[in-house]
Amino acid sequence: VQLVVSGGGLVQPGGSLRLSCAASGFTFSNYAMSWYRQAPGKERELVAAISTGGGSKNYADSMKGRFTISRDNAKNTVYLQMNSLKPEDTAMYYCNARRVSVSRAYDYWGQGTQVTVSS
Repeated sequence: VQLVVSGGGLVQPGGSLRLSCAASGFTFSNYAMSWYRQAPGKERELVAAISTGGGSKNYADSMKGRFTISRDNAKNTVYLQMNSLKPEDTAMYYCNARRVSVSRAYDYWGQGTQVTVSS
């Protein structure tokens, strides 16, 4: 199982970045996908989540209207489009794949990508 995250970097306030998370080793379309982030000294927090088919999306309040999560099940990839970035968006961003069955939950994590918003 692999989740390879890419697209982070340094961006000025007000700028945009697009993160990608390419999955392999499991049936991607069976898993809900999420993006989390963790800033230094803070707990990991949910950024956005998307259902298996992409029809349901949820966002943390501070990201609504600025971030968009999407997925392409044909490419086994989930994306996070981040617009109007603020310095407080600076964090390590991780993607997560999750499937819950009757008997257990399956959780996979990507390696994370650093997003730094600074002038």
